[in-house]
Amino acid sequence: MIRIGKYDREAFGRERTQADADVGEILGEVAKRGDEALYEYTWRFDGCRLGELLVSGSEIEEALAETDEYFMETLKLAASNIRAFHEKQLRTGFSMSAPKGSLLGQKVTPLERAGLYVPGGTASYPSTVLMNAIPAKIAGVSELVMTTPPNSEGKILPAVLAAASVAGVDKIYKVGGAQAIAALAYGTETIPKVDKIVGPGNRYVASAKRRVFGLVDIDMIAGPSEILIIADKDADPVIVAADLLSQAEHDALASAVLVTDCEELAKRVQAEVERQLVLLPRAEIARRSIDNCGGIFICDSIREAVETSNDIAPEHLELCVEEPMQYLPHIKNAGSVFLGRYTPEALGDYFAGTNHTLPTSGTAKFASPLGVDSFLKRSSYIYYTKEALAEVSERIADFARREGLDAHARSIESRFRGEGR
Repeated sequence: MIRIGKYDREAFGRERTQADADVGEILGEVAKRGDEALYEYTWRFDGCRLGELLVSGSEIEEALAETDEYFMETLKLAASNIRAFHEKQLRTGFSMSAPKGSLLGQKVTPLERAGLYVPGGTASYPSTVLMNAIPAKIAGVSELVMTTPPNSEGKILPAVLAAASVAGVDKIYKVGGAQAIAALAYGTETIPKVDKIVGPGNRYVASAKRRVFGLVDIDMIAGPSEILIIADKDADPVIVAADLLSQAEHDALASAVLVTDCEELAKRVQAEVERQLVLLPRAEIARRSIDNCGGIFICDSIREAVETSNDIAPEHLELCVEEPMQYLPHIKNAGSVFLGRYTPEALGDYFAGTNHTLPTSGTAKFASPLGVDSFLKRSSYIYYTKEALAEVSERIADFARREGLDAHARSIESRFRGEGR
C-alpha cells in the first residue's frame, strides 16, 4: 500500500538507489569482434539467429502495410505536434562587431551522425522513436541510425518501424541491449560509429551508455520513470490515483508520489490506488513500484508542496490544482510540467508535442529534456585585424606571462617583430 507521511529527503533518496550492471565484457567483445559478437549476443539474449542486422526496405514496407490507418494517422498527428514544438527550439549562430574591424561569433553545426536506441523485443515504443528522431532531423543531423532488439522471430514490431518511417530515421538495425550501445559507440562492419547516442533502456543499456561517454556523447543516464503530483483538496482522487499508476506500471523501480495539503484527499487516493491497481494488466509491476517507491506526503500548504517538489526534482510534475499558472513561476526543478486537472502526464508521453525524454533521479536540478539542442554543437570564431591585435598585444602578452606561459606571449609579439614591439 502506498504510504502516507511527511517528506523525508534522506529516506526518499535511499529508496531510489540503483545497482550498476557490469557490461564491460559485452562492450569489449563488440569492440574486438564487431558483427560476429552482435550476432552471438542476439542469439543469446533475444533468442533469434539473424541473417542480416540491417532492416530492409521490404520489411519497412511490410510493417507499414500491417499498421492500421487509424494508428498511422495518430503517428502523423503526434509527429506534427512534436515537430511544431521542437522547430521553435532551432537556433542559429550570431556574429558581433568588435573594434577596428574585428569580429566575434558563434557557429551552430548539427552532429554528423546520431544513434537512437529504442527498447523492444516483446514491447513496442513508437513514441520513443518520434520523440528522439524528430528533434535530430530538425537539427539537421546528416544520418540518424536506430537500433532496437528483434523478437524471437527476428522481426521488429510494425508500430516501431512505422514510427521510424514517419520520423525519417535513415537506417534501422536489429540489435539491442548493451551490445547495441557498443556497436553505436565503436562501429562494426555493418553499423556505423555515431557521434551521439540517445534513447532510453534498461540498466544494462544505461550502464553501457555511461561507460562509452567520452568516446561518444550521450543524452543522459535515465533512471526509472517518475511522477510527482501536487494536488489540492478539490482534486479528484480517482484521477490522481490513475495518474500515479500510469507511472507505476512502467517499472518496479518507478516512483509515483503525491504531495498534498489535504489529509482527507491523501487517504482517499491511498484507497483508490488499491482499488485501481488490481485491475491493471501490469498489476505485479505496479504493486512493487507503489509499495517500494511510492509515497504520499502531506504538507501545510500548496506552496510547501511546490518546495518539496523542487527538492525532489521529478521527471514529470502534475499541478492538479486550481489556477496552476500561479505556481508555475515557482517551479524550479522538473523535467516537464503538466498544468491543471485535464493535463495528464500521458498527454506529454504521446501526443502534445513536448519531449518525453526527460531528466530523472533528481537530475532535473541541472539537466533538461531532450531537444533540438541535444543534436547541435557550437563553435566560436574570432577575426582580428592587424590594427585590432596591435592595440591589445602588450596586454595579452603581459597576461600570458603572469600565468607563466611565455610562448603564448611570444606568439602575440612575433606578429609585430621589427615594429618596435
